[in-house]
Amino acid sequence: MSLRPLCYPDPGVTLRENLVAGQLPLLDVLTSPVPSGLFNSPLDQRHVLCLHLGSPVAVSYRAGNYERQGLRLHGQFCMVPAGSSTRWTLTQNAKSLLLRLTPALLADTASAMGLGAHSMDLNPAIHIRDAHIESIGWMMQAEEQDDYPGGRLFADSLATALAARLLALQTRRKTYSGKHHPTLPAWRLRQVVEYIEAHLDQDLSLAELAGVAGFSMSHFKSLFRQAAGMPVHRFVLERRLERARLLLLAGGKTMTEIALETGFSHSSHMARCMQRVLGIKPAQLRA
Repeated sequence: MSLRPLCYPDPGVTLRENLVAGQLPLLDVLTSPVPSGLFNSPLDQRHVLCLHLGSPVAVSYRAGNYERQGLRLHGQFCMVPAGSSTRWTLTQNAKSLLLRLTPALLADTASAMGLGAHSMDLNPAIHIRDAHIESIGWMMQAEEQDDYPGGRLFADSLATALAARLLALQTRRKTYSGKHHPTLPAWRLRQVVEYIEAHLDQDLSLAELAGVAGFSMSHFKSLFRQAAGMPVHRFVLERRLERARLLLLAGGKTMTEIALETGFSHSSHMARCMQRVLGIKPAQLRA
């Protein structure tokens, strides 16, 4: 059975290879046309959030014994739990922004929030509006449209934020803050920082850095922020910009060479980040 609803566009060679190898990203995003009329979606191994895009559409939705209907508005989302068979009826063609989240990350986040095993299964839902989830959706959409300039680490950070928010909404608890855990020991923080410095040219992942620190992803994300005073993806970005700044001042390398050596996807991405964070353009440093 297909892992993606039949109306989804082809996922592309890279994602198909990851599906076969079992190396799916924590969170992926896809803008998908949704046909009018009645259709069933095949089972999906990940939790799927469907954010509605565009004009209001009348929708009915059935997942198991759960059934709802109503007018779906721009930014509202529905939740299709992993392994669920869903039936949809739309009065007209529509478009959705699909966010797919791995159940393993949700379980890891539930553990970090001190929730029981029953909380690791999401409930089906429709016509939900939440500003936090909308924001994550739009950021993921922007990343996908610009070929993920923030890299895997930023997408992983959005994935953990999404998992925490979904659990908070379902259990009516505050998002995990890490208050029940001490900060990273200095020696563990030093290990992580040294690893980051040695691998700035690579597409670092949250799981990779959490493994260096010896914590789960959800715990590590919060503990690092407490210890370093900023999110881990922001820390990595600032270290990349500082390395790029020094290489630009030293001269002898092209913009493209410096961008790739410091972990940016291309020179224009490096320039945009440098302008936004440091308030200066690479060409000005060179001058």
